[in-house]
Amino acid sequence: LGHSSTIRQGSDAGVASAWFSKYVFPVIRFSQLAAVVLILDLAAITVQANPKISKVLPHWLDKQGRHTLSPSLFERDAYQAQLRENPDQRSGIRFDVKWAKGSHRASTNLTLQLELQTSGATGPIIIKHPLKTTRSGGWAALKLDGERYKSIGKIIAWRARFLDGDKTLAERQSFLWPRKKAS
Repeated sequence: LGHSSTIRQGSDAGVASAWFSKYVFPVIRFSQLAAVVLILDLAAITVQANPKISKVLPHWLDKQGRHTLSPSLFERDAYQAQLRENPDQRSGIRFDVKWAKGSHRASTNLTLQLELQTSGATGPIIIKHPLKTTRSGGWAALKLDGERYKSIGKIIAWRARFLDGDKTLAERQSFLWPRKKAS
């Protein structure tokens, strides 16, 4: 009786050891590999090599200078639709631009420039917004309101550029902006 129980314990230990090495070791290796991939992805995200403009959001402004009545995105979109359908309720337009300078070592002359093609102007309307060089990115608001807004006519297309002096670091444009012709 004592001898058979000893054999059973030895056989259970062998089965447990085989199960452990067959299933647990690959899971551990997979977890280690996943952790390494995650760390490398996070490192790539935090070290942004190139300056960029990731979003440009045009918002109509009402007579009080508001683009929404509450912080809800649904409410903002509904109010923007109302302002779009009723031009007499608008007093201007604001372009919210999300920018990042990445690892670019900028001079002290970082600028966001917005160009508008409109029905009432012969050339593009240009709005400039200086940026703080101590910031690595964020949102900037470029506003066109008052008499200048009333005189431009209908906005046809826009282009936002991220500049360091005269050098263009990044650009984003509406789909109606005229493309450069390839030579």
